[in-house]
Amino acid sequence: MRKHQFRNQDGHFLPKDKDVLKFIEDIFAVGLIILLTHTAMTIKIMQDQLHMQVLNADAIIVNIGFVFACVAGIITWRENKHLSLAAVTDKLPPALKLVVDSISGFVTPMILVQFFLAALCQFVNKEQFTGVVLFGLRERVFFFFMPLCYLAMVIMVLSKKEQRISGILGTVFGIITSMSSIYGILYYVFGIEISAMPAIGKFIDVWNLFCAKGAWPVVIILIILAFAGVPLFVVISGITYVLFSKSGIPLDTIVLEAQSKFMDKSVTAIPLFTIAGYVLAQGSAGKRFVNLFNSLFGWFRGGTVVAAVLVLTFFSTFTGVSGVTILALGGLLSMILIGSGYNKNLAEGLITSSGALGLLFPPSVAIIMYATSNYTVIQGFEDGFKVENLFIGALIPGAIMAVSMIIMGIIFDRTKMRPKFSLKAILSSLWHSLFELLLPLLICVTYFTGFFNLFQVASFAVIYTFVLSVFIRKDFTLRQSVRVIADSIPVSGGVLFIIAASAGLSYYLTYADVPEIITAFITTSIHSKALFLLLMNLVLLVVGCLMDMYSAILIISPLLLYAAHAYGIPVVQAGVIFLMNLSIGFLTPPVGMDLFISSYAFKKPVSKVIKSVMPFLAVQLVVLVLVTYIPALTTSLLPKPTEAVYNEQELLDDIPDFTDDVDFEFTDDMPDFTYDDESESDIDFLTDVDPDDPGTYNADSDTWE
Repeated sequence: MRKHQFRNQDGHFLPKDKDVLKFIEDIFAVGLIILLTHTAMTIKIMQDQLHMQVLNADAIIVNIGFVFACVAGIITWRENKHLSLAAVTDKLPPALKLVVDSISGFVTPMILVQFFLAALCQFVNKEQFTGVVLFGLRERVFFFFMPLCYLAMVIMVLSKKEQRISGILGTVFGIITSMSSIYGILYYVFGIEISAMPAIGKFIDVWNLFCAKGAWPVVIILIILAFAGVPLFVVISGITYVLFSKSGIPLDTIVLEAQSKFMDKSVTAIPLFTIAGYVLAQGSAGKRFVNLFNSLFGWFRGGTVVAAVLVLTFFSTFTGVSGVTILALGGLLSMILIGSGYNKNLAEGLITSSGALGLLFPPSVAIIMYATSNYTVIQGFEDGFKVENLFIGALIPGAIMAVSMIIMGIIFDRTKMRPKFSLKAILSSLWHSLFELLLPLLICVTYFTGFFNLFQVASFAVIYTFVLSVFIRKDFTLRQSVRVIADSIPVSGGVLFIIAASAGLSYYLTYADVPEIITAFITTSIHSKALFLLLMNLVLLVVGCLMDMYSAILIISPLLLYAAHAYGIPVVQAGVIFLMNLSIGFLTPPVGMDLFISSYAFKKPVSKVIKSVMPFLAVQLVVLVLVTYIPALTTSLLPKPTEAVYNEQELLDDIPDFTDDVDFEFTDDMPDFTYDDESESDIDFLTDVDPDDPGTYNADSDTWE
């Protein structure tokens, strides 16, 4: 039988029966990515090159992106890869661990049911959806995937035998605490008023009263459960649900805020960049870059260090998550560094410490997320702000950080066996990595020149890396490429659901004037700008340890932006400081995320990882201090604001040339007015008057006629 790209070794198109559902989910998600990226490029060509008007172009793209986000959330849950804090419950005594796990098993489905019913309520509300989007399908059809997503998660929770009883109880309690949504469903479907459902009204009143009286203890319990391994988006969603109920904010606002994030093209660009980086990392691009940079720099002391840092920076720029870069390339780079004579512990420490450097270079998804999520706030402080400003502002700090890691690596380099400089080897490796090198160049040129917007750039990156890996480099077959893209989806789903969950909490914080309250407290308590910057860095380092990057950006960054503005700190500088702190926080003991990822990647205890990271962490903290207290490092490359230039003589020439004596007749009893060319005060009064035909002045309307 002839071998087919999409058939397995046994010649079957589908895998074994038990994997069929998983297979369908993965194929559907990959299909959505293909549809999303190619639709974006097709619309771009039709509009710009063929000058054709595409109806509902934006609606088509954002609704496909919305469906992808929902499907990605299901796959991420299935793979148990939704972002969470390190589970400390593993170290608890068995009896206590059972109690905590039971509580987690109760709370998780309860929150998921609450959001399922809230989303279902919006789905049956026909007034929320208008217009045909694609192939005769209305927006409502696309929105159906949101309640379906939460329902699928609930079913997967209940399918686990270990916590089935607590899961069923949590599901029932989720229904009881969602009476507001249930009432909405009955009203939108059957037109039943709340007066006809007194029992439901009673449940709503009891739940709202409970939240009003006991919201903060519940919030604290949910935060504790985050350390028990409950996914962060579930914890954040639960906190938001309670706070909305406490404040009387309509619960459909939570769902609408999540929907707005799923349908934001800038947000959708994030998983696309992640997928592009993941495909590159799984292919031969890493080896090609290592060979290139080794031939360029390997002949002098620390040359392999330069190569390793540059490769890590490049890939973390695309993946957006330093852990992915460490997992994908850590083994290869470690082997190269150790093979060239580098100390094993220092090599692994350097790799771990450089895993997040790319967050400060375009097209960093962290910068995109920071700029887009805070755009409204930033515009209030700095009119005309563009995302490019943050990219530009982060260039010098990012370069200093990368150079500092290189210098540290060179200092620790004791190897004496190095390859000789070879122009032939450089040209050969340059030729073999030419297409990989073109990608960042094309991204920067097309984006900063305005040829592509951010979403189009991300779509282009996915298509480019797919074609490069499958058809040019032949790293994967078509079947393997589908598997690689599918493997990257849990990373995307985890990020998207954190963003969506955090959007609702951000809405509440704004509604409750929390940013203004915190700003007022800080500014009245701390009078020194230098002290504020120091405390801000300390707080952000702790945040970087405990929270994932996207939650921190959506929840914490708006609060600090208000406070930073009160102290006169430029918007771009505040953003760069924020992002640098998060990247360093990933390395900060005892719970920095990259420490645990490195421990897994290099198969060594976390304590040893911390020891190997400390020298590099110390240097990064020094760079952070420099960027914090020297604003020019972030603002010197920014374009200067355009200022109107006035020519004084031209303005004077525009003043009408009146004669020495011009008589005006008034319709009232006022005396006639004579213009005196020596009276400067009369100029403004008469500039709109025709000196040849001044007419008469109407005192009632204050106009010349």
